[in-house]
Amino acid sequence: MPDRAGELIAANDLEGLVEWAGSLAFDECWDLLVALRDDCRAALSRGLQLWPAAAYAEYRLALDGPGPYAAAVLSSTADRFTLGPFPEVAASTHAWDELAPWLDGSPTASAFAHERVVRGEDLTRVSGLAEVYDLPRRLCEWEPAYPVAVYLPDRARFDGPPITSHPGAFVEGAATGKSAVASGGEAVEALRGLVPGWAGPVEAVEIDGDGSAAAAIAALGARQFRLTVLTPAEAMAWMGWAGASAGSSGRRRGAAAGRSLAWWTAAILTDVDLDDGIDPDELGAAITEVDWYLWDDGRPATGRMLRLAVVDPQHGLAWALDASDGARPASGAPGSTSDATT
Repeated sequence: MPDRAGELIAANDLEGLVEWAGSLAFDECWDLLVALRDDCRAALSRGLQLWPAAAYAEYRLALDGPGPYAAAVLSSTADRFTLGPFPEVAASTHAWDELAPWLDGSPTASAFAHERVVRGEDLTRVSGLAEVYDLPRRLCEWEPAYPVAVYLPDRARFDGPPITSHPGAFVEGAATGKSAVASGGEAVEALRGLVPGWAGPVEAVEIDGDGSAAAAIAALGARQFRLTVLTPAEAMAWMGWAGASAGSSGRRRGAAAGRSLAWWTAAILTDVDLDDGIDPDELGAAITEVDWYLWDDGRPATGRMLRLAVVDPQHGLAWALDASDGARPASGAPGSTSDATT
């Protein structure tokens, strides 16, 4: 078997090496898979560009390897060339305790812990981690079941949250003339910050004085649209889904990063005190005091998209976001399923 890897490397057969890496993973030949990774890396000194095979070998170690093998690749930078960040890939198939004996307190280990938290593990008992996210290491009662990536040997799925409410009827988008429109400000930047790296267009506005979702959406130029009412938990799920992605041409950040961005954006929109970090109870209460919507205009297209509207009725404020990753969803619905392949 080692001779087979050597033959493929000598032939500079990248496709064959990727297939061989998959075969080794299927047969659970983990030491041989590590050796294949190392040999492909070493071949670079001879001018052979076999790093994609090395990256794929590490992806399979993170996805399918036993605890010590998966833990050993969490910090690898090769994940920029694979379907997702290795802490998220490993967390999709491994519980915390499977990797914990081989983890240190590094930021990468912390990222893996938070990826497991997004998937429902309570890790408040774990100590000694260099935190990368200032969030509880368990899901709060008011949080949703965040959408998480599904990683497979040759592809991944990054589905959006399910839509539980029916959209309303289409309404005409006409500004009332009673509101001040701003395209900057902290809240607008927080909404834009949910989707850095998306191919666009990405637009966000704030309305001061009207307090209606219709006025905010009309300020984006929509001629007609319909609203889908979201619960606060559903809104957090949508923001988390968007924040986990870096767009079609970027490096995926992962569900834990998406959860962090959702918390931050929700805290900005609801004016939660950020001086000492986000208080979970305060945020959980605050997101129930604003109204959340998805909106769409019914135009058919394909792609990743987030169209969000938020209304603060107590202060007469409203915000709207229109973000797409270069295209719009096929059904005209407010979100889409994304699929990636190796």
